[in-house]
Amino acid sequence: MLKLDGVTVRFGERAALDAVDLEVADHETVCVLGPSGSGKSTLLRVVAGLQAVDGGRVLLGGADQAGVPVHRRGVGLMFQDHQLFPQRDVAGNVAFGLRMRGVGRGEQERRVGELLELVGLPGAGKRAVAALSGGEQQRVALARALAPEPRLLMLDEPLGQLDRTLRERLVVELRSLFGQLGTTVLAVTHDQGEAFALADRVVVMREGRIAQTGTPLEVWRHPASEFVARFLGFENVVAAEVSGAVADTEWGKVPVPPGSPQGSARLLVRPAGVRVAGDGLRCEVLARTFRGNHVAVRLRPESGAVLEAECALREAPEVGERVGVSFLADEVVVLRG
Repeated sequence: MLKLDGVTVRFGERAALDAVDLEVADHETVCVLGPSGSGKSTLLRVVAGLQAVDGGRVLLGGADQAGVPVHRRGVGLMFQDHQLFPQRDVAGNVAFGLRMRGVGRGEQERRVGELLELVGLPGAGKRAVAALSGGEQQRVALARALAPEPRLLMLDEPLGQLDRTLRERLVVELRSLFGQLGTTVLAVTHDQGEAFALADRVVVMREGRIAQTGTPLEVWRHPASEFVARFLGFENVVAAEVSGAVADTEWGKVPVPPGSPQGSARLLVRPAGVRVAGDGLRCEVLARTFRGNHVAVRLRPESGAVLEAECALREAPEVGERVGVSFLADEVVVLRG
């Protein structure tokens, strides 16, 4: 459906996109993640035709999009600020793209009713946009983007302005909806939880380049680099010397999974792999943070950097307590870079 072939965009001396290659298959949902300035929004604008490229090609359905204007690319756009027309009611907003394509009034009404039903707003066509909640406005914006049946739907921080509870509910609904419609989706977000819940495939960007791509499980279980690991929120990363099934680190000997790369490396230990019990590395408990289904515990070892561990609610040690720590090989990753 979509192919970026060596796409480069420069703003002065800075490359916002640096020879990016990316493919999105039919019916696939791909979420692009990255910190501010990583190039993710520029990538979306390039695909939409809102940003010219300085090198490379954008192909949709195999056709080079050089010189093709936005309205002829057959893509749908949905932004985090909705950009609804306040002077039009809900139906008028949803029907906008259909009117621009010359669709007859009867077909417009049928399609609008169908889409409002689909996004959970049946019978809302006559409501004023200003009277809608943020979540309802988001649903109207989605219906409007879907109305012309775009071959590619692009979402820019689609749920960024919504509260957490609503965001979590809508992301589940969106994934179900896209699967039901067979929509091909390219989404940009800074929220990893949102991306991992929505996407078939995640793309992590850094300074205009793709740092890693894979399924949410692949990226979470096997970050490609220290940058990706820290972007995902992991803090337990240290230098290591890997030999066989053990890594020598400032925390002492840490077991690594079979087949891990050998020699000098950076080592990630997920918090779930830090076991607070019995013998092992002696640590002082610095802090406890309740996280709903577990307690995040910060530990100061007798030697080495501070560690973060995950403990069951009833097993979390108290602040100031001294504990022993051991490590689980299944939660250890030898990073490649």
